[in-house]
Amino acid sequence: MLEMTREEFEELVAEALDRIPPELTRLMDNVAVFVEDEPPADDPELLGLYEGTPLTDRGEWYAGVLPDRITIYRGPTLRMCETRQEVVEETEVTVVHEIAHHFGIDDARLHALGYG
Repeated sequence: MLEMTREEFEELVAEALDRIPPELTRLMDNVAVFVEDEPPADDPELLGLYEGTPLTDRGEWYAGVLPDRITIYRGPTLRMCETRQEVVEETEVTVVHEIAHHFGIDDARLHALGYG
């Protein structure tokens, strides 16, 4: 398994977020991004998870709610990658994938676009 500190991985996630076009980040609303070492035990290969209400599903009722949560998991990413460059690329794909869920894009469309 590739070695990378939590801080190094968090920096890669921050860099991936910085590469999101500003016109999209301005549209992101009430969402927080976290890094965790491991995903839930029932899905040990999960690289990222979006929890919340996509922008496309929010209506007049959407007020006073906790932020949506995007979690990027360090352990499975490091286990599946052989080089630092692969971690950089996979982290970027995972970050984009989870942000896309925030915008209401489903897994089928993401896979078709190469963000599987």
